[in-house]
Parts: sequence; C-alpha cells; structure tokens
Amino acid sequence: MRYLPLTPDDRAQMLGVIGAADIDALFVDTPASARLKGPVDLPLHQGELEVELELAGLAARNRPAGAGPFFCGAGAYRHHVPASVDHIIQRSEFLTSYTPYQPEIAQGTLQYLFEFQTQVAALTGMDVANASMYDGSTACAEAVMMAARVTRRTKAVLSGGLHPHYAATTHTLAHVAGVQTLRLTPRIDAEAGVIAAIDADTACVVVQTPNVFGQVTDVTAIAQAAHAAGALLIVVTTEAVSLGLLKSPGEMGADIAVAEGQSIGNGLNFGGPYVGLFAVREKLVRQMPGRLCGETVDAEGRRGFVLTLSTREQHIRRDKATSNICTNSGLCSLAFTIHMSLLGEAGLRKLALINHAKAKRLKAALETVPGVEVLTQRFFNELAVRLPMDATEAVERLAAHGILAGVPYSRLDPDAGMNDVLLMAATETTQDGEIDILPRVLTQMLEARA
Repeated sequence: MRYLPLTPDDRAQMLGVIGAADIDALFVDTPASARLKGPVDLPLHQGELEVELELAGLAARNRPAGAGPFFCGAGAYRHHVPASVDHIIQRSEFLTSYTPYQPEIAQGTLQYLFEFQTQVAALTGMDVANASMYDGSTACAEAVMMAARVTRRTKAVLSGGLHPHYAATTHTLAHVAGVQTLRLTPRIDAEAGVIAAIDADTACVVVQTPNVFGQVTDVTAIAQAAHAAGALLIVVTTEAVSLGLLKSPGEMGADIAVAEGQSIGNGLNFGGPYVGLFAVREKLVRQMPGRLCGETVDAEGRRGFVLTLSTREQHIRRDKATSNICTNSGLCSLAFTIHMSLLGEAGLRKLALINHAKAKRLKAALETVPGVEVLTQRFFNELAVRLPMDATEAVERLAAHGILAGVPYSRLDPDAGMNDVLLMAATETTQDGEIDILPRVLTQMLEARA
C-alpha cells in the first residue's frame, strides 16, 4: 500500500512505545468542537479514471483570469510571465537538492539564491536580503517579531492601509510572541495618520505603499518619526512591479522592507504558492529570519556559493532561532530571479510605466460613469472605487456580463463598513478594449438597477 504503509500491528506497537491508548489520545489537546464527527463528505475511494473525470469537472467550474476583462488585484496581480521562465526553471543546474545542506552538490541552487538576494536588495534599496520567505504576509509578521527583538519593545503600529490579510497574519503570529499589534482605522490615505500613534513603547511601525487601496505615499516623514522614538520602520509592498517606478523603501528610510514577489515570474496560481521578499539594513542582518547565501572561493581560488547565515530552528537550537520558517519558496524565487534577469533594470522600468498608464486609462474610464467615485488619486496600477451600490453585488452582476471587475474591500475586511468600495487593478495584460467596455456595461447595469 503506497500511501498506507503501516499495518494495525505497526500502529499498535508505535502507540505502545509512546504510551498512548489509541490514536484519539494524540488529539486530546484539540477541542472537541474543532474535531469532525465522522469522515469528510468525500467518496472513500475511486478508480483513477473516475478521479480524473471528477476533478476535471470541478476544474471546469473555474474561470481563468485570461478568459475576459479582468480587474482583480488586492495583493495578487495578473502579469505576463514569459514562456522562457517556465523552461529555464526546469534546467538541471537549478533542480539540484531541495535545500543546500551540501554546497558542493547544490551550487546551482545556491547561485540563484545569491542572485535572488542581490536583485531583492537592489529593488528595495536595502543592504541585504534573505533567500526568500513563504509569502508577503508571513514576511510582514516575521518583520514585526524581528523588530520586537531588536528594540526589546512589544508594540507594533499597523497602518490602516496595510492589507487586512497581512494585518491578520501578523496578529496571529505576533500575539503568541507577546507582541501587541495596534491596527489603525482603514482609510484611503491611511499612512497620513500613522505618526500620531507612535510612542515610547512602539517597537515598529508597519506601513504599505502602494497601500491596499492603491494609494502611493512617500513615508520618509514616518521613518523619521519612528527613528526619533527609537522604533523601526517596516515598509510593505504587495505589488513588486511598482518597485520599478516608485521610490524604494530604502530611499524612504525603511529599516526592514518586505514584499510579495508573485508579480514577477509567478502566475496567480489560485493564490499560491507565492514568494516573500525580505531585506534589511546591514546592522540588523543577524536578527533576520530565514537563510542568507554568500559568495566565496574554494581552496583552488574558484568562485563558489555557500550558506552563510542560517537562523532557523532546523539548523540551530530552538531557543537561539530567530524564526521557525522551515523552508523558503525556492521554485518561486527561482522564477522571480529568471524573470528579473530577462527584464533587467530598463525592462522592469518600462513594465512599471505600462502598468501605470493602464491604470490611468482605467481611472479616466471610471470617471465617466455617473455615480462612481474614484477614491485613489496617487496610484501605481490599482484604484479604490466607491460605487452607488454594494460592491459585492456589483461584482456578481458584472461577472454575469463576463467582466471580473475587482475585489470588494468588504471581502478583505468585513467589519470596516466599506461595503460600497471596490478595489480594481490594471496591468500590462489588461487590454485597452477591455477598459473601454467596462464603463458602458457598468453604466447600463447601474441604470437598470435604478
């Protein structure tokens, strides 16, 4: 049995060794309310053909992002990924061991991680970057806990412009470590109100630009206020392509820069796996979570790559670890590195300019629709729009016309009282004709509803 290798006698012997009466004894710490009362509602077994047909039917119910006008963003962005990226990631030089414990046989893995770190440091304007994190949200949480270790304080101020999922992930991890998270009220220009919340107990301030509403902010003044209070500034970016056009976190005074790297080299993939970017000032490098690859020479003077810094609990004593991150998003970071190498600095800047131009065209189109208010005025490729109706209802109605109009903010933050706010993004994959059809269909829908 490939997936059920243990016999009942094997299980009985294992339970006897650990002193457990039965399997249920292993789950005594799980509340009864969290346990299933019986098997899940799935067939117990099927033949291979039947499984393929069933899964194909389920897959057919999904609509691909490229099947029509698509304006969804909110932390996951549709960009063109060249076919060469998928080809190169399959080369044997990079498909070496899963994790580079033995550098002599993992030079391909170590080299691309070294190049990845170099690219991330350059993009974010920081001194050093690690060899990736799970995703942007967990990178944000790790940054907060790192700031608490550095400052020896236990309060984190989260901007109201921080993506609600990032804020929730940060709270989930930080509160276990005894770090209090103070999330400010969500609003379009949320970063403007952050400075007033900084006090002598603040370990770090977390801001996002462009924020979840698409608003772009120069956070230099926030950095200065945080540093004056002895706190660190963490700058979050969910749209990595924006780093090709906007002022980098390092230029604005960030101590830690975290980002979601999905936009470069990685498709939407139903929401994952993604790749977290994490970069810091050099003085903070030993408190950085994850791994750091370095360049060296061997005994014969030949260039080589090694694992320079490893702070995770698999490598050292748990009480000395700065993180419980057990892996990095290696394949996704490889795709990121290949796409970045193909783009180069000039290509990334051009791609960013195209994204901004598409968003400008989208804004102009929306402003022609009676009753629609564009809330975001300083933007990269994403806008927050107030509709004269519930945004979730609008999305459903537009979907019936073949248009995926965006993400209702209430889906991210149900308690914010912004049920009429819709987040809309336009990238290089958004066609001008798709933007042009949107106001016509939206106007007709609103008129019919009235």
